[in-house]
Amino acid sequence: MTLTKRVIPCLDVANGRVVKGLNFESLKDAGDPVELAKKYSDEGADELIFLDITASEEKRETIKSLVSKVAKVIDIPFTVGGGVNTLQHARDILLSGADKVALNTGAIKNPTVITELMKLFGRQCVVVAIDAKRNYDVTKAKNIFSEEGKKFWFEVFIFGGKKETGIDAVEWAKKSQEFGAGEILLTSIDKDGTKDGYDVILTSAIVNSVSLPVIASGGCGKPEDMTEIFQKSNVDAALAASIFHYNTHGVKGVKSVLKEKNIPVRL
Repeated sequence: MTLTKRVIPCLDVANGRVVKGLNFESLKDAGDPVELAKKYSDEGADELIFLDITASEEKRETIKSLVSKVAKVIDIPFTVGGGVNTLQHARDILLSGADKVALNTGAIKNPTVITELMKLFGRQCVVVAIDAKRNYDVTKAKNIFSEEGKKFWFEVFIFGGKKETGIDAVEWAKKSQEFGAGEILLTSIDKDGTKDGYDVILTSAIVNSVSLPVIASGGCGKPEDMTEIFQKSNVDAALAASIFHYNTHGVKGVKSVLKEKNIPVRL
């Protein structure tokens, strides 16, 4: 039996509004999170991801009241992240109506929180979000890749893409799995908001290094970009924001294109 590929809209939220930027910067308003969530759920999205993108940087927790409002209008799996760094905070998010909790900065700072969450709520509830960027200084790199003659490795960034860590993304993906992650949400900072396709090299590298489901994120500008990432990597799901928020393409339309290209999706 072939597993269907998932199409996941993402709500990046700042100050209670959905926003979209370029390479994690220059944020523009994209609408009301509750309205957009309901629309995507009704259109047949497989899941929804809600990221309170300034929570870690502002050293505060995710806005639970907003999570609760979104949870009430959708009937699809719902992942929430942003500033999660303790067991209690994760518990609050799950009690507010989320099915899974995503950790990025919190997991890097204290990886044992992944294990604690896994033991308490089950592996399926724990998503480790990895924001990665190409680094062309390969002097001490473990996993080196090349494209168009240039060598690079993928470095993990935290605090909403603002701070480099010196950590190799491929190594961190493996460690995340060892600590108890149930899924990886992988975002290419280089591709974020560019609308010129996912980072196939990054996605393939992470997918091939773990046995967890991986969600590809960053760079989707048209249904063909999703087709490409599913054809060129064994990724389980593709996330998109801009193409859905600005009505360039609907969820149903994107899934129809995938179906035409023989990519198994749930229509």
